[in-house]
Amino acid sequence: MSWPVFYYVTAAGNNPVRDYVDGLPAQEATSVVQALLLLEGNGLRLGMPHVRPLGGKLWELRSHGPRQQHRVLYVAMAGQELLLLHAFTKKTQQTPRREIGTAEQRLRDWEARNRTGGR
Repeated sequence: MSWPVFYYVTAAGNNPVRDYVDGLPAQEATSVVQALLLLEGNGLRLGMPHVRPLGGKLWELRSHGPRQQHRVLYVAMAGQELLLLHAFTKKTQQTPRREIGTAEQRLRDWEARNRTGGR
């Protein structure tokens, strides 16, 4: 069963994960899109080395492009949906705390703006 993926959108209408992927060179973007399709097709059944939990509600999708490694931070929502919060190029051994903080802030923002249950 498929897990629909949807993107965090700021109050101003910006889509940071889509913008990140769109800004990558073609081969790098393709590797991220392939990882997202794998995630959508498998949802929470997808495990290492493709995804790993970061603690709390956050998960990390791992993508290995030809030149760089990319990460997409997301959460699983009710109704078997996945909310993509933040994406970045991996440059360090561990996921930087500021990248996790960005995803957590976006999740708080999304929850505050969607308390009525709609997206």
